[in-house]
Amino acid sequence: MSADELPDILPAGRKDDQGKLRWGLLRKSLVICLEAVIRVLMFGAKKYGDENWQRVENPKVRYRDALDRHLAEIDKGVYFDEDTGEHHYAHVATNALFLLWFHLVGFKAKQGLCDPHGEAGR
Repeated sequence: MSADELPDILPAGRKDDQGKLRWGLLRKSLVICLEAVIRVLMFGAKKYGDENWQRVENPKVRYRDALDRHLAEIDKGVYFDEDTGEHHYAHVATNALFLLWFHLVGFKAKQGLCDPHGEAGR
């Protein structure tokens, strides 16, 4: 029985979720993009191992270089990566997420302020 089907005799429910992240905004219209990023991540995990991207030396420079290489391919009119078959923008987004992770979580983890595998930015 859904909430819409409940009898009117029940009191109104309460859910204090004001100000909390609305994940549905990301899932609804961007799911096709998220799936492309996940496929890029899966390709990388198969080739290098799960979460290997977190252990790369000099990651901020290397992932920014990778992001720029994918943008350069798009600028040349090449839209799909020959290794993965995914759109270069999926690789751009993946590298941008890596860079964001190192900015938000990696820096804090190095200072002992959070678990790098835990939740960030709550």
